[in-house]
Amino acid sequence: MDDLVARLVELNAAYARAIDDEQFERWPDFFDDPCLYKVTTADNVARGYEAGVIYADSRGMLRDRVSALRQANIYERQRYRHIIGLPAVLGREGAEVRAETPFLVVRIMRTGVMELFATGRYLDRVPLDGASPLRLRERLVVCDGGRFDTLVALPL
Repeated sequence: MDDLVARLVELNAAYARAIDDEQFERWPDFFDDPCLYKVTTADNVARGYEAGVIYADSRGMLRDRVSALRQANIYERQRYRHIIGLPAVLGREGAEVRAETPFLVVRIMRTGVMELFATGRYLDRVPLDGASPLRLRERLVVCDGGRFDTLVALPL
């Protein structure tokens, strides 16, 4: 495995582990500042629609989302388990790489009921400035399905 792909795998594994272990306060640290984090659907992307289910363009907005998650949002207790595929490097533009990584998220409710919550792909822009570990400049979460049966409370 090429060193860049290995570093992208490491980034994705740490990202998923932080969310799955409910360490949400660590989540903004996976991003540069400014950044872009957007959750949308494959249909929206295909049609060129910019709207997202979730949109944040700074690390501060990501931190606000975590604060709301912990203190303000009311939602049924749940956890995620991410299964993440291998990243594909789509291209390099200067000191930045574009990558696509497939994902699957299982939602586990407080009752123990598990269900497939989301599948899709991450479309990422990652700066290659020598920083270790890598950080995301942009993560577009493109969900295959267009409907969510509940509030998307947790980061994907």
